[in-house]
Amino acid sequence: MSSTELVWFKSSYSGGDGDDCVEVASAPHSVHVRDSKDVQRPHLAHSPTAWAEFVAFAAQV
Repeated sequence: MSSTELVWFKSSYSGGDGDDCVEVASAPHSVHVRDSKDVQRPHLAHSPTAWAEFVAFAAQV
């Protein structure tokens, strides 16, 4: 799946100008993450399970 087919979402914790954040897009079998400042660079793709584990861990910090 190309990044042009994905619908990207920026965190609600993003700065006022929205530059300093990551964006996330969900696909049927993967979760994609990219830098909001440089959307042309390659993005990371994770399994939904790995992403859920990361989010649960990050919420505890």
